[in-house]
Amino acid sequence: MNPVHAVKESSPAAVAALAARFIAAGRAAGFQIETFGEISGVPLLALTKPAPGRQPRFYLSAGIHGDEPAPPQALLHLLREQFFDARGSWYLCPLLNPAGMIRGTRENHEGRDLNRDYRSLLSAEIRAHIAWLKRQPPFELALCLHEDWESQGFYLYELNPDRRPSLAEATVAAVAKICPIDHAPIIDGRPAAGGIIRPDGDPATRELWPEAIYLRAHHTRLNYTLETPSARPVPQRIQAHVTAVTTAVELFLQSFASAPQ
Repeated sequence: MNPVHAVKESSPAAVAALAARFIAAGRAAGFQIETFGEISGVPLLALTKPAPGRQPRFYLSAGIHGDEPAPPQALLHLLREQFFDARGSWYLCPLLNPAGMIRGTRENHEGRDLNRDYRSLLSAEIRAHIAWLKRQPPFELALCLHEDWESQGFYLYELNPDRRPSLAEATVAAVAKICPIDHAPIIDGRPAAGGIIRPDGDPATRELWPEAIYLRAHHTRLNYTLETPSARPVPQRIQAHVTAVTTAVELFLQSFASAPQ
């Protein structure tokens, strides 16, 4: 974490209160609430809402880095706005690193970057998360919400090994109305174009697995990691994530509805 851009620490009570708001909003939106672990007195939450019939399954996660406050707030906003409706089945893990949120750090209380631990499984958080994921069905689309203190604009990673119709360009175009886009040719050390990174997603080539690579290996064939710039105001970053999620989901639903069943 860049010390110039450190996030203020939160009390355990404040992070527990955020978890309680997710529980309340999830129940109001018709979600089942499951606790698959507890860290620093805060539950590791999974919110699920199966849809009747053959509807697509969507997975969304946030909060895996404790110094990235906008992604959980974006999911909470979408819950309260009843976005997660009967057009899909929904699987949400909104607070994956409560100890990091309390400390205001990217890493957890042991100094581990949880988003590099999906192969080694050294942290209790990721062991518990994977145990929960193994009980879930495959997902048609996964969205992992993040922030980047080094970037001045929004960008995303696309893992799409089957070369399905991409959601990337339209998602970036929608976010551009809310937040600047990172147009650098190299982002996070990888080639990029128009705010889009399409990395080698083969899990066999990775020593350290982020969540997206684990999902690619075991749970989904279409995955987007959404990155807002930490330098921008928090409300703008929240709205950028809300716009990215709603755009990607709406586009996928349109494609799913028109595909042969």
